[in-house]
Amino acid sequence: MKEAMYYNKIEDKKVHCYLCPHNCRIAPGKVGICRVRENRDGILYSLNYGKVSSAAMDPIEKKPLYHFYPGSDILSVGSFGCNLTCSFCQNWSIAHKVPHTDLVTAEQLIKTAQEHKNCIGIAYTYNEPSIWYEYVYETAVKAKEAGLKNVLVTNGYISQQPLKDILPYIDAMNIDVKGFTNEYYTTICGGTLEEVKKTVEIAALLCHIEVTTLVVPDLNDSIREIRELSQWIAGINPRIPLHLTRYFPNYKMTDRHPTPVETLYKAREEAEKYLTYVHLGNVW
Repeated sequence: MKEAMYYNKIEDKKVHCYLCPHNCRIAPGKVGICRVRENRDGILYSLNYGKVSSAAMDPIEKKPLYHFYPGSDILSVGSFGCNLTCSFCQNWSIAHKVPHTDLVTAEQLIKTAQEHKNCIGIAYTYNEPSIWYEYVYETAVKAKEAGLKNVLVTNGYISQQPLKDILPYIDAMNIDVKGFTNEYYTTICGGTLEEVKKTVEIAALLCHIEVTTLVVPDLNDSIREIRELSQWIAGINPRIPLHLTRYFPNYKMTDRHPTPVETLYKAREEAEKYLTYVHLGNVW
């Protein structure tokens, strides 16, 4: 058990967690929306500290990061829990369930990364790394001191102060922008678009970033929405890579067919009017 960062004690032993924009007010014995931060007698604890559910030595391109040390490998690790509730979640078995985990120290991760000759560092991925904050922050600091790179693969739904505190230790991020309307975020993902946009805008100033959008038929696949997304990214930096990835039925959204490849081709054609690098994912 690890006492959580970014919370205040309030009345009746309740706590206010401000790690992410949900700003959960958590009663004793209860957890926040992410399910991994629990109030125990007026103290907020991280339930997933050091608990690793998934680990692999991945090509950096799988994150996906195509423009950050291409051709290298990275040690990818994840835990469990998430602060969004995306109906199409591709990793629902660890994001919204409690899987088997192993306790792994920061030193063990660093040693594993160093032993693989083509490995550049550690990627915090699979589930949402920002709600694994205490462990990710401490590991990232130590990994940086050891000369390794740190990568976040994230939904970007994090409050600005925690983001700014960890960014000095982060070398690259792939940030999911799920769609480009607030309605899509509130109805499909359980969050808000504006908070994610702030994360992209802040991170772009301090580390390498690439953006991923899962294109879901009839929900966020209109040319207008792709245009607005691309124009917004271009306004930050037109050289930020955009990954448009193909949706396949999963989790609670199994009633839709996979994204037609032709839809992705048209979306890429539109995005390339504004951005230098546009890549398609989940397609041959």
